Parts: sequence; structure tokens; C-alpha cells
Amino acid sequence: SVYFFISAVDGEVKCEKWIRDDNNFSDESKLTWWLQRLVGQKKSLTVNWPFPFAENKLFVLTLSAGMEGYHVNVDGRHITSFPYRTGYTLEDATGLTLNGDIDVHAVFASSLPTSHPSDATQKKLEMSNQWKAPPLPGQPVDLFIGILSAGNHFAERMAIRKSWMQHNLVISSIVHVRFFVAVHPRKEVNVELKNEAEFFGDIVIVPYMDNYDLVVLKTVAICEYGARTVSAKFIMKCDDDTFVRVDAVMNEAKKVNGDRSFYIGNINYYHKPLRFGKWAITYEEWPEEKYPPNANGPGYILSSDIALFIVFEFERHNLRLFKMEDVSMGMWVERFNRLKPVDYVHTIKFCQFGCIEDYYTAHYQSPRQMMCLWKKFQRQAKPQCCNMR
Repeated sequence: SVYFFISAVDGEVKCEKWIRDDNNFSDESKLTWWLQRLVGQKKSLTVNWPFPFAENKLFVLTLSAGMEGYHVNVDGRHITSFPYRTGYTLEDATGLTLNGDIDVHAVFASSLPTSHPSDATQKKLEMSNQWKAPPLPGQPVDLFIGILSAGNHFAERMAIRKSWMQHNLVISSIVHVRFFVAVHPRKEVNVELKNEAEFFGDIVIVPYMDNYDLVVLKTVAICEYGARTVSAKFIMKCDDDTFVRVDAVMNEAKKVNGDRSFYIGNINYYHKPLRFGKWAITYEEWPEEKYPPNANGPGYILSSDIALFIVFEFERHNLRLFKMEDVSMGMWVERFNRLKPVDYVHTIKFCQFGCIEDYYTAHYQSPRQMMCLWKKFQRQAKPQCCNMR
């Protein structure tokens, strides 16, 4: 059988052409098969490669990690590529396991990745004035968007600068956007981050070492910056792998009565803690059997009064902090709701997993997908997703 897939990973096709001889054809039957293939064929036959594995024959398999996925070479020839699963980062890889009827004679490891592949800043940062952020506006803005990012996510930030941050509402300072980044454990990353922040003017560095359990502090910083520094009517939080349709988000916020407090996003109403597995939450951390209603973290919007409440309570040391920032926000909004009614606005168009047609936000978008979505947004009347990884 012949396999060939057009989709590419880092420019490599997912599966090269090859022929697998499942029936153990004799030389004569192989010749007959080729002749039958040639009968009536006007164009020259495409050359296919033999199946790369054979019983009792040695082979050298090379596995490499690229920007978009893994690549497999056998005896020096590319065989296949696999895109990383949705939301995967190389830091999650802790080992390599081989299964099947294979005898391993030797293993050689070289240049194993020790950090995110976008650390190659010279390849990812385009130090052009074209991508610099507008200065702080001299008057209150309608919407502030704070983006959670990691110190070494140079490629992700660059993709956002070149895509949805080029929206007219951002360029004209009606919408203000900033990245929120904590200190990275590696000194060289912080040096590059500082240079990046000084050049582009769109990064807020929060003064603590980056850690999953402290991400919630970045959310508090977003609330403070949005409510106080730029006096925004609405404050939005998103991640650096989230593509935002700025105009759609703005319109959704403006639908709510101007005097009402609101919390807009893809709301989880019956979200329960996981008690087992990688993301397990202990009963000491969260004794209740369910979380308060909370919007999925990749993108949600708050009215400014809720953001100010969060900042005031934090400064008074009255704010309960939980390591899952989206749950923390749900907890804070629930507390504010006891003082003043909050409109909970649920819409699946703040997409949690990937992208849906006519989205407001699309999550788990690679830098390459960010650019694809931006091009589609500029060309097409109805927003459409990009299927490449």
C-alpha cells in the first residue's frame, strides 16, 4: 500500500511515499505488478521508496524535535513527521520509550532540547519599528488586553505583534495590549527579554521567578495595569497562544448594559477538581467538591469595577489565591457578586480547545497559525480557522 499526506510539519510532509510489501511478493510477481501499473499510463510513474524496515536488518533511526513537531529519519532519509499534540511544550518531555519487536543495539543522544525552541531569538525577533507598540494613551481606553507569556516565548510574542496586534483598534490606541512576563530561571533569557521589552515597549515584567503556582499573580497585575495605568472600561486576560478577534471581543463587551458589572467568557458552571493525575488538586488545596463558576483561562473579559475590587483586596491581603488562575478569577468574581450583581455571560466563541468557525478567540494557536488566522481575517468576511499545525 502507498501512503502520502500533504500536510507539513516544519515544512516536512507527515508521511513520505513508500511501498510496503505485505504479501512477500516474488521477484516475478513484483515485475508483473509494475507492468500492470504501467499499462495505459500516459505520464511517467512516480518513484516510490521501499518500506524502511525489514526483519533481521539493522537500521539507524534518528528522532529530532522541531518548532512544530517531531521528525523521524531512517538511514538518513526522512520518513515521517508528527505535529506536537495540542498544548504540548518540549519542557514536558522527560524520557523516550520504545515499544515493539525491536532489538536496540545502541542509543546516542546529541543536542537534546533543554528549553523552548523559540529561544533562538535572533531567528524569531524582528527588531523593526513597524512592530513597536503605540505609547501609553493620554486618555482612558475602551479595552485593555493583558497577555500571559513566558520569558522564552519570543516566537509567540512576535507572532502576536505581527498579527492581531496590528488591528486598527490597537494601532489607534482604542484598545491597549501588553504582555505580562515573570523572571526566567536562565540569565541569558532575561537579558534577551529585557532587550525585547525596551525595544518593543509592550512587555510588563513582574518581579518574581516564573512558576505555574504563581501565574495567578500575573492576573492580578493585569487587573491593576488595566484599571489604573490605562483606566480601561473593560479588561481582558488571554494567553500567548490565543488569537483574539479584537473587534468581536469589543462588541461583545459593549452588549452589556453600561451600568452592569460583567464577566464574559466560556463559563464552566460545574467544574470539579481533579483528584488524580498530573493536574491533581489535593483536598488541602481545595476541600470543596466543585469550583465556583469560572471562565476558561485562554480568554475572558471583566468590567473595570471587578478588576479594581481584585486589586484593592490584594493590597489589603484579603484576596484568596489559588494556583489555577481561571478558578481564582471565578472565586473573586463570586465574592464581588455578593456585593454587587454580576452578569455572567457565557459563549463558546471564546474557544478553549483550538478554533471554531466565527470564533472570538482561538486557543492553542502556534506562531504559524497566528499568521494564518490574521491573513484569513484580513481577506474573508467570516472568520475561519486554520487547520495546519
